[in-house]
Amino acid sequence: MWKRWRDARSEWDIEARDAVDFVLGNHYTQEESDALSAVGQGDFIIDRVYAAVDKLKSLLTSRNPKFSAIGREDSDNKLAEVWKTILEYCWDISDGDMQFKQAVHDYAITGMGYFYVYIDPEADFGRGDVKFTYLNPFRVYADPASRNRYFDDASSIILSTVLTKDQVISLYPEIEESLPEIDTMTQEDDYPSSGRKNSSGSFTPDVVKDSDTFGSEKYRILERFEKVKVPYYRLFNKQSGEEKVVDMQTFEQIVNKDSHLIESGLVEAVEIMQTRIQMTATMGQFLLYQQILNTDVYPVIPVPNIWTNTPYPKSDVNKVKDSQRLINKLFSLTLSHAQASAGLKLLVPEGSVDDVGQLERDWANPNAVLEYNPEFGEPHFPAPQPLAGEFYHLIDRVEHYIDLNFGIPELMQGFKEKAPDTVRGTAMLSEMGESRGRSKLKDIEGSLNQLGRCIYNIAKGHYTFQKTFRIVQPNNDLTEFAVNNRLYDDKSNELQTIENDISLGQHDVRIISGSTLPSNKVAEYNMYLEAYKLGLVDDVEVLKKTEIYDKEGVLQRKGMMAKMQSYIQQLEGQVKELTGDLQTADREAVHAKKQVITEKFKTDLNEIASDAKYKERVKINQLEGVIDKADVRAEAALAVQKANKGSSSKRGSAQNKQ
Repeated sequence: MWKRWRDARSEWDIEARDAVDFVLGNHYTQEESDALSAVGQGDFIIDRVYAAVDKLKSLLTSRNPKFSAIGREDSDNKLAEVWKTILEYCWDISDGDMQFKQAVHDYAITGMGYFYVYIDPEADFGRGDVKFTYLNPFRVYADPASRNRYFDDASSIILSTVLTKDQVISLYPEIEESLPEIDTMTQEDDYPSSGRKNSSGSFTPDVVKDSDTFGSEKYRILERFEKVKVPYYRLFNKQSGEEKVVDMQTFEQIVNKDSHLIESGLVEAVEIMQTRIQMTATMGQFLLYQQILNTDVYPVIPVPNIWTNTPYPKSDVNKVKDSQRLINKLFSLTLSHAQASAGLKLLVPEGSVDDVGQLERDWANPNAVLEYNPEFGEPHFPAPQPLAGEFYHLIDRVEHYIDLNFGIPELMQGFKEKAPDTVRGTAMLSEMGESRGRSKLKDIEGSLNQLGRCIYNIAKGHYTFQKTFRIVQPNNDLTEFAVNNRLYDDKSNELQTIENDISLGQHDVRIISGSTLPSNKVAEYNMYLEAYKLGLVDDVEVLKKTEIYDKEGVLQRKGMMAKMQSYIQQLEGQVKELTGDLQTADREAVHAKKQVITEKFKTDLNEIASDAKYKERVKINQLEGVIDKADVRAEAALAVQKANKGSSSKRGSAQNKQ
């Protein structure tokens, strides 16, 4: 099968390898270079394709893609955050930015890039991690009958890996004893040979494949991915009304342990067939391993460029190869014309010069004195016709045509000749120029979504143990700690609420990827700044759109400042309260002091009044005593007087009586 599929795409291999040569600067075959040298022209190269490919890669990978898991309803949001964290973790540990850029590199040059999802068994101290990498497009052999962009309808996909003997023993030490029985590789490597002159001196795999003469023994490992049907069982408990999906192994355990539940009809079991990917690895006639992956998406994800409804798409480089060759030819003619103008051709009559060779050498010397015989005629030289202005305009038009095919107009390359005078007009034209890039990005985003679904499927069956997912630098350029000021988020409770096993049913979550195209940072920042002023977004979203290097430090310091300001405000409030309490206390103290003084003054007054009253009473008493004495005296005197009067009257009556 591998041989048939290799022969079926042999023409695509030649075309893709030719495109690789053009990007590396190998534009001429050896025959073309010799033909140019024969007519006095050089095989000069004015490489416009490499610059266009490099600009296209920079546009499509300007921003890192961001995987997002979106719940279809509110109840799925927490679970969506779980899978978003897992996807970001897998992207981070796989060095996803580099893998993505290399896949885009192959996409632009050969017309086909590949992602490959696998489980690294040695990661995380033997527990393994789900990772992905890019694949060399010449190593992947797809079913020629496939008509789906992502090979979903392919009968199988074959991945070829060529290893030396030392590499095989390092990866599979248990097969060392059987290596003499395995046929070594007799065909060429997967990387095809070049048909062009290596004028750039590039060291490609076909050039260095035989550099190690002592390690000539090589072996080919073929990994075949094919879709198979795997039985699962849907169990329905009639009493509780619960339903659960289990695999074959779990179902057999239930049958052996609680067979009476199924026999009595309390639990209804329905067998269902599900599509899964089976991977079979062979080396020669030996089977290395075979396993069934818990995914219905091929782990080999294609990224086709100009899709032709076949597994053999075209690339942007193949579209502009003829234009690049025309530019080389035009510049070669320009240099030839300049050379002819600098060294004009000399026509001399036959026999007028004794040594034509010496004349050629002297003709190149501007100060030479040349002798000739005028009897045979005078020598003369024809002046070359100047090149028309349209000749130079043709070069500009061809270069513009190459940029147009790649979807990168001059304005997007920073050239200002055709830019409008206003900043807004320039931004609008730049945005319109990105429309071709957006079309290409839609194709790449489809492959990224396919990659996300494959990682999602395989991660469900692998991450069934307790694990902490550490996200050092997530795709949104700001860690959760910097934004929310929290160290971790335990989402294990959400996983435990899933009724079905996480390794089985499809959860109600959509996996999407974000745009990687560049944007006008100034215009985008101004837009977010205006939205922030209107209160539509917060300061974190505005900070993401800036070129500030230490965004997290800014947020952390700002968070600390906000906390400090809140604390200061709290302290100020407490100070105000204490100040008010102190003022109240002062007023109360003054009032109390006044009351004390008043009471003391009242006491003093009372004492003074008491003393005064006492003295007055004493005086009154004294006066009363004096008065009493006077009264007594007066009474005594009165009594004496009365007594005297009485005695006198008695005396008179007695006298009268006498």
